[in-house]
Amino acid sequence: MSDPMWDSKIPPAEVTPVAGGTWRMVRRGVPILVMIVLCLVLMMLTRAVERLFKGARRPWSSVFPRFVSRNALRLLGIGLEVTGQPMRHHGAVVANHSAWLDIFVLNAVQRIFFVSKAEVANWAGIGPMAKAAGTVFIKRDRKDAAVQKQMFEERLHMGHKLLFFPEGTSSDGLRVLPFKPTLFAAFFAPELRDEVYVQPVSVAYVAPTGEEPRFYGWWGNMEFVPSLIKVFKAPRQGHVHVTFHDPIAVADVDDRKEMARLCEQAVRSGLPETPKEYLDV
Repeated sequence: MSDPMWDSKIPPAEVTPVAGGTWRMVRRGVPILVMIVLCLVLMMLTRAVERLFKGARRPWSSVFPRFVSRNALRLLGIGLEVTGQPMRHHGAVVANHSAWLDIFVLNAVQRIFFVSKAEVANWAGIGPMAKAAGTVFIKRDRKDAAVQKQMFEERLHMGHKLLFFPEGTSSDGLRVLPFKPTLFAAFFAPELRDEVYVQPVSVAYVAPTGEEPRFYGWWGNMEFVPSLIKVFKAPRQGHVHVTFHDPIAVADVDDRKEMARLCEQAVRSGLPETPKEYLDV
């Protein structure tokens, strides 16, 4: 997950208090929190067993993030629709990044391991959960490129599917920002190029009835907690559509820039056109 940096000239709609909002937040939030805590404990215990018998592989503990995510969306009342299938190849998954909800949505549809910036490891609450879930933490520094390549290689050879957001930030959910080719470079190393695929995935949110289309977006100077509270208090929820596009063999692509362009093009095709009134950004 990334801090929101992209911004819009069109400010978000003001959040107006709604009757029963606090009760809805408690009714939805408490079961989700209890589920997260219980599954986190079970996942840590399972990891201890895996280290004894499976080393660094996570064949059992990786089921918990998917279980939590699918049920969190159900408890929130957010509908989930899926088109296409997760690839069976070894490799990476790339998606557009609209909100903190992406973590639940993308975990709900397949067993993956997120690639995140190193700072997230130190975030209160989120950091420990991300570590327990097997997140790969990286520094955005070219000097660490060799270390990142080795880390990716080890995880991919374990059969882990790594997911990252090439936009580098989240948006309002109505657009796909330019994909940065930096992280794609590791997959073009000789040790990986001939066996790795990259699958583009589109995540398209539909706002609740009566709310502006950017309801689930997280951008600019928005803070995490107010955004979370808004979603948990909402009297109605929308839904999200996830589209799995055809995986792309790294061996069939010339370089990281072309891979970034192809993935961006595929992801963009899975989102509807941005409404004209929101194009002034």
